[in-house]
Amino acid sequence: MDTTTRERDIVKQVIQRYAQFKPSHGDIRLDTVFDDTQNRYALMQVGWDRGRRVRGNLIYVTLSEGKVWVEYDGMEQGITKDLIAAGIPRDRIVLAFLPEEQTAATA
Repeated sequence: MDTTTRERDIVKQVIQRYAQFKPSHGDIRLDTVFDDTQNRYALMQVGWDRGRRVRGNLIYVTLSEGKVWVEYDGMEQGITKDLIAAGIPRDRIVLAFLPEEQTAATA
């Protein structure tokens, strides 16, 4: 199994684990969105809470240039530690939601 395929599988497994959680309030479902052709992976929230519509990304990860780009991480603890624990080396993860000067120091 090549590196991209292995990392794709890890990203999908981590996102699927988060998708199993049930939001603590509201009628909200968590949907996984996986695009293997373009290497784009997301966890979306959709539903209603206290009479208001809830929708948007919770997680958005892309695979590009031999790296795993965490484009958005709306999880309380962050998914980076889960990606590392599942086998993706820290130096292959880019925290793309941070300014470039912070990304190199943090990843």
